[in-house]
Amino acid sequence: MSDRPLKLLLIDQDPIFRLGLRVALEAIPNLEAIAVVETDTVALQILAEIAEKDPNQVNLVVLEFGNGRSTTSQQLGLQFCRQFKALYPNLPILLLSSIQEQGLLLAAKSVGVNGYCPKGTPLPELVAAMQEVADGGSYWFQDTEAIITPNSSLLTPNSALPFSKLRNNLRLSGIANIDATLAAVTAQLQVPGLPVLDRAILTGQRRELLAARWLLNQLLVSSQERQEEQIPVADEPPLTPSLSSAIQQRQTISPLLSPGTLQSALFTSCVNKLQFSLRNVTDIPLEIDIFREDKKRELLYLILQKLAEQLDELRASQIEINQLYELRNTLLSDLWRAAIIDFFGKFSRIKIVNQNIEIVNLLLQNTEVIQRDILNKIPLICELYSYLLFQTELNIDNTSYPVVSAEAKSQALAILENLLIQVANGVVQPLLNYLADVEEIKQNFYGRQLISTREIERFRNDLSWKYRLKNYINEPKAVFESRYELFVIVPRGIANTSVYAPRNQELVKLSNIPLVVTLLLEFSDAIAPRLKSLLAVFGSSIVFILTQIVGRGLGLIGRGILQGIGSVSSVEKNFRRNSDRPK
Repeated sequence: MSDRPLKLLLIDQDPIFRLGLRVALEAIPNLEAIAVVETDTVALQILAEIAEKDPNQVNLVVLEFGNGRSTTSQQLGLQFCRQFKALYPNLPILLLSSIQEQGLLLAAKSVGVNGYCPKGTPLPELVAAMQEVADGGSYWFQDTEAIITPNSSLLTPNSALPFSKLRNNLRLSGIANIDATLAAVTAQLQVPGLPVLDRAILTGQRRELLAARWLLNQLLVSSQERQEEQIPVADEPPLTPSLSSAIQQRQTISPLLSPGTLQSALFTSCVNKLQFSLRNVTDIPLEIDIFREDKKRELLYLILQKLAEQLDELRASQIEINQLYELRNTLLSDLWRAAIIDFFGKFSRIKIVNQNIEIVNLLLQNTEVIQRDILNKIPLICELYSYLLFQTELNIDNTSYPVVSAEAKSQALAILENLLIQVANGVVQPLLNYLADVEEIKQNFYGRQLISTREIERFRNDLSWKYRLKNYINEPKAVFESRYELFVIVPRGIANTSVYAPRNQELVKLSNIPLVVTLLLEFSDAIAPRLKSLLAVFGSSIVFILTQIVGRGLGLIGRGILQGIGSVSSVEKNFRRNSDRPK
């Protein structure tokens, strides 16, 4: 197997699959995704541009036949492969698809496809297949139902695999599924503010998964195979499902020091958490609350993808760490702009009255306001970029976390989630300012509960009050308390948490109402303990007077009255008794 760098072009219609695979592959040394595209047409355009500059810049194409299900898309996929091979006969193709029909696989082989792996193939096996095909070989996934061999022969189910190979395939498949679930559970356990009951349930699930993996290794691996493969039993899960073993197979430098490894692990965890509910469970209204859940998720995925592209550009430009602080606002502004352009479409228009308005140009008019009110106030951005680009330690909550520690990953993940949510708020805010009540916008983006004009106006008023409270009260209070508020994604939805941060310079710059708020807080801190002590003494005195003096006095008076009433009653009884006697 050749050691030359593997440079691939990925074609797939599913944006989530494209993002997930790209993030996973970025951690593999000597492997680079030159481009990740949605359609065959875009792929051909990119290849044409690359061919003019450097024909060897791509040495493998990985594609899906359309959506993998439609017969029409499958036929178009075969037609594209035939056309592609006519244009680039020496560029190998690996089919990464959900299809399993033997006839279609044979047809793919006949038009020049060099290999096939089904979606869901463990990453180590997929990387090995990519390298084999890129080196000029052929790789066709083998399973118990059908085997396509490198000799172009399609064997029937009667040609069964040897038992040891079948057992190994079953083990690898089971281990991959368990590791994926284990990584997701571990990521959930790292969520700040997790309820005690949820944490106990997740901890139990994690123990069960570890036990299941150990049992699977014991049942499906012979002692000889275990010695040969050196399978770890019941150890900690890798940062990314099935990722560490793939890196070990192609080790050229330490995986902890390879560019993109931290980013890959962090982004994979973030992608997993984006599968959670995105309902706002805080008492703070967010701009993205007006979107349907699927639109929220789509927007957050897109921002994550744009962030990945921005980090790639920064690495390529060989930026220095001290430049991050100078470029902070520019980086956030560029990220926001790219998200708006791709989310709404660069040339999308909307008809209002008799005018066709370009949505993107209209939204970008609010750049200064968004920069001032949202983007510039996103905390710990330089720390996150430095962690991902230069693998520096994270200094959060007055504690320095080593780069590869679970605590550093957990803190970085919280900062990343807050960044995605705040940039998404910045994308939605100008939409609410200019196009909030446009029917087409409401139908395409809004949730059912916020679709009427009255509810939209009420929602906008809540946001307006949020910014007033934030500017005049909440923000100066956070500055005085030396903390940052972060929005994070937890299993129950979007929650908020806080981390310590020294903000003395900001405290000195406060003026007007924010300064008054901090002075009142300081006065409260100064007078509150003394006032509490005074009230405690005064309260104790009142209680003593009421119980020991007034209470006892009233008790004695009452007792005297009762005794007096009793004496009068006895005298009356005696008088009546004497008056009834005969004289």
